[in-house]
Parts: sequence; structure tokens; C-alpha cells
Amino acid sequence: MGPGQGPQAGPGGAARPGQMTAVMRAMSVQAGPKVLRIGLVQSGRVVEERIIKQRTTVTVGSNERAVFVIPSQAIPPMFKLFELIGNDYHLNFLDGMTGRVALASGITDLAALRGQAKKVNNVYQMKLTEEARGKVVIGETTFLFQFVAPPPVQPRPQLPLAVKGGIASQIDWSLTIIAAFSFLIHFGIVGAMYSDWMDPVVGDDLNVAGLVDMMKNIPPPPATETPTEVNPESTATAATTATAAASKAGGGAGGKGASGQSKGAGSVGDKQAAALAAQADAMQMQMLAALGGGSSVQGALNRSDIPPVDLSGAAASGAGVAHGTGDLKVGGGGGAVQGGGKGAGLGALGGGTKGSGDGASAGQERKVEGPKGDAQISGSTATVPISDADRVIATLRPRFRQCYQTGLNSDPGMSGKVVITAKVGPNGEVSDANVSSNTGLSQSVASCIANVVKRASFNPPGGGGSTLNIPVTFVQQGK
Repeated sequence: MGPGQGPQAGPGGAARPGQMTAVMRAMSVQAGPKVLRIGLVQSGRVVEERIIKQRTTVTVGSNERAVFVIPSQAIPPMFKLFELIGNDYHLNFLDGMTGRVALASGITDLAALRGQAKKVNNVYQMKLTEEARGKVVIGETTFLFQFVAPPPVQPRPQLPLAVKGGIASQIDWSLTIIAAFSFLIHFGIVGAMYSDWMDPVVGDDLNVAGLVDMMKNIPPPPATETPTEVNPESTATAATTATAAASKAGGGAGGKGASGQSKGAGSVGDKQAAALAAQADAMQMQMLAALGGGSSVQGALNRSDIPPVDLSGAAASGAGVAHGTGDLKVGGGGGAVQGGGKGAGLGALGGGTKGSGDGASAGQERKVEGPKGDAQISGSTATVPISDADRVIATLRPRFRQCYQTGLNSDPGMSGKVVITAKVGPNGEVSDANVSSNTGLSQSVASCIANVVKRASFNPPGGGGSTLNIPVTFVQQGK
């Protein structure tokens, strides 16, 4: 209420005397009987002050269950100092207690009240009114007491509404419902797109004949072109045969020993020219080897892509080699290979040599092969006997020879002995195979042999498995 407001405001807005008293009287006052207010004084200072909110008997003494615990031998361990009898409090005191009590009749010492109090079992009882107050001294402890109005009942503590409501009270339900429907619609559309709900239903009238027609209408896949490899040997042989046949045909038309004019002679095709060039390169490499080439020449001869050629046959044919300082040359007199007449066959490559109608023979072809290897298996030993050890090792012999032959292609003089130690598990499978000793063989050959043993399988030896030692000796055939 601001200044100058209200029915009892005086001049200048000042409150009239007695206004605050009227307001305090208008406030609600706690109804009911008064309660005790007790203060505990020790060594001249207040140690504890307590309001007994519930009207009940107040006990003192050394017992821990007493309302006020004091170390005193002048009273029993549980002495009822203020005893509630009915609805009234009574003060109980003994002969050794001192103090004063203010009653309606005045202030009186406890010694004077002994004649007025009621004595029950050596305990004096004095009824107290709600206006009574005073002090009681028990040894070195003093109790001050008076009756006061009971304090207002404190409301039960409650959590704030923001906390009590929880997460649900903080959610904006309108926005949440809109977002939920939005997600439902969008994900429903995406799910319908990727599902088979929108696919047309296949009717019963679509029979097998209709499916066959649909399969016929499927366009064929594009054709894949596979490059074909040309074998130089077969091409050269075909070219030689074709040249010889052409020479015979030319010789028959022009007669034996004709002057060289032939009818129907044609030029050499691209495939025949390529075949002849490949054969010439092979002959060049063979000649380098025959002339005592070094390690580089020997490595070139070991290549698998160079076909072997019989030099004796090529020399007997009189074709291909001419005098000069360069590499392999063709003769300068014959020109291109003719289909018949003069220079027919491979003999025309020999520097203008005139051939008869039958043509010159290129000689027989013979392969030049490298050394062949053989694998000799000695007796194997095992820590735990394996019933089929020798049989399984014998089946591995061809693979051993393959590993050795691969090494011979790189080093023709290789030979030696290797011992493979294999660990056979209880189920017969080889868990590990290592080279325990190696004499004369390359590391790659020894590793290849160990890998062959590692892929083998034996009968189960049982128990904790077995360790198998396999000695293998590799020598070249014919030695």
C-alpha cells in the first residue's frame, strides 16, 4: 500500500498510531496450548536451546535416550524433569536441586516450594501453568525454561514446477507432432519407391509362351573380339610348304631348267613375311650361341619365347646367310620370294642361287632342349610313425622335379640335396614345412619344395602330431 492510500492514512500519507498493531492482530495466530522452550547452560554459556514442539515428557540424565544428556550423579540416569500429566506439565525436583520458579503467585525458590509441592517417592511435583518460567540447577548444569506459542507448521518442501514436471513438461508437443508426421510422410514415400508395392501385378494370362517371347526380344550381347596368337614355327612351316608348292607349280609350267620366267607368280603376303623375319631372328640367336657367346647369350637362349631351329638343316638349305660385316642378311640377287620359276622356295634367299622347279629344301627341324632334372627321395624319418608317409611323399616327386626344372632353366649346372622338416598335426594336415638343410640348390628351389610338402596331407598320426624329415636329392638325367 503506497503513501496516501488506504482508508486509515493520515495527512501526508503517514500511518495513524495503532495501525500496525491492528494489522498484527488481524494475522492468524497459531491456536493450541503452549509448548516448552528449554535452554541448557553449562560453564556460564548456553550450550543448547530446544523447543519441544510436541507436548511430551522431558527427561534428563546420563542415559543416551534422555532428551537432554548431562553427566550428573545427583539424579537417576533417566529423570523426568518436566512430566506431562494429562494436559498439564509438572516440575519434578529432588532435595539436591536448587533454582527459582516464577508462578502466578510470584517468584519462589525450590526450597520454599518443597512445603507446597506434592511428594511422590522422594520426588517433589509442582504443577506449572503456561505463564510459568524459571531455572533449575542440577550439579553444574542449569536448565532455563518457559512456555511459548508453538511455531507455525512448516509446509512440506516441494520441488519447483520446472523440475517436478520432468522432460515431458518441457516438450513442445505441437512442434513434436508436426515433425513426427513430416518424417512419417517422407520416409513412407521413400519406402514406397524402393518397395515392390508399386510394381505391376503379374496376371495369370502371362503363360510360358509369353515368357519365351520376352526372352527372344532381349538383344544379344556385343561380340567380344579375342586376339589370336600367331605361332612363328607353324607360320614358318606353312610359308615353306606354300613356297615349295609354288615352286613346283612354276617349274611344271615353264619346264625343267627354264630360263626363269614363270607364269602366275605372285608376291609374298604380310603373314609370310612376318614368319620369315621371326625365323631369321631365331637363326641369328642360334648362330650367336654356336659361336661361343657369353652368359648374356646363354640367357637369351634360355628364353622360352625363342623357338629352337636346327642350324645344320638351315645351312644345308643354302639359304639365309650371306658374306658381310652386318647381322643376318638375305641374298641380294633373288629379290622377293617368287611363287615359281627362278629362286623358288627358301633357296632363293641364298644370294641369287638359281633353283630348279622343285625348289631347295630348308632342312629338317630339330629342337634344342636344355638339361632335364630328376628327384631321388631317400628314406624319411618321423618322430611318430605315419602309416602312409612313403606313399604320399612318392606322389610329391613330380612336383619336386618341376621345382628343380625351374631352377635348371636359370642355372643349368645346378644339383644338390635338400632336407625338408614338416610338422604334421593330429588330423594329418601339415601345419608347417621348413628347409632344415640345403646343399647346392638355390633358395627359390628349396622354398618351392617346402611349399609342395606344406600342401600335402597324411593319415592322422594321433596324439600331439609328428615331425617328418624328408631328404630329396636332385641330379641331372644322364649323370
